[in-house]
Parts: sequence; structure tokens; C-alpha cells
Amino acid sequence: MRAWAVVENGAPLQEIELPTPEPKGTEVLLEVTHCGVCHSDLHIWEGYYDVGGGKKMSLKDRGVTLPLAMGHEIVGRVVKLGPDATGVKPGDLRIVFPWVGCGICEACRSDEDNMCLHQRSLGVYQNGGYGTHVVAPHPRHLVDPGALDPAIAATYACSGITVYSAIRKVMPLPPDEPIVLVGAGGLGMNAIAVLRALQHRNIIVVDISADKRQAALKEGATQVVDGNGADVAQRIMAAAGGPVLAVVDLVNGTQTARFAFDALRKGGRLVQVGLFGGELMLPLPLMAIRALTVRGSYVGSPKELRELVKLAQDGSLPPIPVTTVPQNQANDALMRLRAGQVTGRLVLRAEAA
Repeated sequence: MRAWAVVENGAPLQEIELPTPEPKGTEVLLEVTHCGVCHSDLHIWEGYYDVGGGKKMSLKDRGVTLPLAMGHEIVGRVVKLGPDATGVKPGDLRIVFPWVGCGICEACRSDEDNMCLHQRSLGVYQNGGYGTHVVAPHPRHLVDPGALDPAIAATYACSGITVYSAIRKVMPLPPDEPIVLVGAGGLGMNAIAVLRALQHRNIIVVDISADKRQAALKEGATQVVDGNGADVAQRIMAAAGGPVLAVVDLVNGTQTARFAFDALRKGGRLVQVGLFGGELMLPLPLMAIRALTVRGSYVGSPKELRELVKLAQDGSLPPIPVTTVPQNQANDALMRLRAGQVTGRLVLRAEAA
């Protein structure tokens, strides 16, 4: 198999040859047709996360080894099944759930693999969709996209279920209660689509890019707020008519976390999703006095992916803007994302797709 891999952190991706995996047990080998380019790929490429205070968390120390074909928003065609795999056949097109765990713990057995303590995520701890082939540990990690555009369906495996899972953590809310989304990139566009599918009517989007704010309005945001400057919390509250009950921070950096927290009303919930990095200092008495909640949300589960795909198949989930590029241009796509030149999602497309 060919792969466009991180061979050295911070250096251009290299096209390399790797052995094509042979599926064992319940494993399923797929030939990749589409793979989204996600902002978290940039952190893997860089080799660290910014954890604030001038400190970095090394991904090498967390078990990420090079060379690595990144890519976790994968759609592929089944090529071969392990001897114990059932439920799919060669030729089937499937969305691949990438956030796989050990397969035997309580979280994995409960269909919540993303909460496993021993992660083996595709495109992170093992080769993913920046290669020509990928291995799913079990057929239950494969979801039939049906008639969905496979380029859009690929985004549901990360961007889609990430925002779907995060939004579920602030729901239920009345349809006209303001929900604030920080960030209008691929995650933000999918979050707008999910909220619209859930028939939510008051969606406020914050971004530093005027172009992305306009794109958010086009996709169905009710209002947009300029994320530049020092008074963003006040702008959010002005747009919402007062402090807000729910903020989903899809950037999650020091500045965004601060203004998101400062915009909360009593009983408010801040769900932190993005991996931009930094730190947030919390006033502890106010946490109790105002009954505030700050919590993280890590991607999503296989059952949430199936729920999201059903929403899309029912016609409730509007598609986000997607641009496809040839798989062999993976490095250029990654650099475009790094430069902030992407609205919606870039999706790598295999030559035969």
C-alpha cells in the first residue's frame, strides 16, 4: 500500500510504501476512497499539544510513532475480511469509525470505544486514511453511507460525531434558546448543520474570519460575532440578549475559553471540543455560586455515528461545504488548512474514487 505519511514532525508528508495489512480475526481491510483533512491532523504532524504555561504535551510520549499515515475521516470499500468477520462483503462502501479502543473493556463492550483507556485510533496510533488501505478492527466499526455523497459522509466520522456528541451535552434546550458555537471551520459548519437537523432555531457563531462568518450565515447561523479583540464576551451577550446558557467551543484556546466562560449565565454550560491549546483559569467560588459547568467532549461513539448518519439519510442534516482534492496532494491540503485557507472541509479523494 501507498501512504502519504508523517516521517518527521513538522516536515512535508512523504509518499512511502508500506506492507498492505492482512486482516486477522474480526478485522476488515478496506481500500480508502475518501478521507477528510482535520485540524487535529496538524497537531499530530507538529508532534505536540500546547497545554498552556509554555508547556507542550509530546505525542511521542503518548504512543504516537512515525512514520504515520494520518487521517481519521475515512470512507472505504471493503477488500477482504478476517476469518471471524461477518456482516459486510467485498465491494461494500462503508464509513469507518476511527476512535477504536482495546475492544474488550467495558467502554468498548458498551459501544463507547472513544472512552477506552487504551486507544488505538486510526490515523493517530495506527495508519489511517492518508494511505490507500486501512484496517477496521470489527465490522461494528463500519457504517453504511447508503446514498450519501461519500466525501460528505467521511466528515461524519470525526467532524460530524464530534459536534453531535458535544451538542448532546448541552441538550435539551428550547429551540429559541441561544447556543453559541466558537469557530466556523469544518467543525462549526457541521455543528450548524446538526443543530438545524435537531430543529434548533437560535445559533450564534463566533469566528475571527469575516469570510467564515459569512459562510456560517449562509449555512444557517442566526447571527455571527467577530471573535477579534478584547470584548468578545460582551459582543456574544449583545447578540444573545444577555448571558448564555450553552457555549460549544470548537477552537478551545486560551482566548476563546476565556470569553466563552465569561459569556455564561447562571447554570451555563461550556463544552470544550477543540485542541488549539492553552489554559483557562477559573474563579472557583463563582463555579459553585453560579452552578456553572465546564466539561470536555472527546469525539464520539459508534452509536452516535450511526445516529448521525441516520439523520443525514433521513434528509434532516444539510451537507456542509466540501472540496475534494487528489489523495496524492495530502501535504498541500494540510498546509492549506494550516494557513487558514479552508472553509468547510477538504477531503482527499483516491485516484479510483
